[in-house]
Amino acid sequence: MRGEILGVERRRFWRDEDKLEIVMSAGVGGETVTQVAQRHEITRQQIYAWRHELKKKGLWSPDAGALFYPLDIPVASGVP
Repeated sequence: MRGEILGVERRRFWRDEDKLEIVMSAGVGGETVTQVAQRHEITRQQIYAWRHELKKKGLWSPDAGALFYPLDIPVASGVP
């Protein structure tokens, strides 16, 4: 199958700061990786590759966006 060339292919340059912002936006507000990729006109695979690259550079950690909430659990006095 032959494709038709419709115009000049564009190659974009992404700074690490831009990549990090895009990678970290996945999951925020329930937004999926697919939705983030579509919004930025990139593929899901590109986001996963950037995650791997940024992790190797020490710029991103999977736990960086983790939220921990305090939990108050009443302690029962005495053991039955």
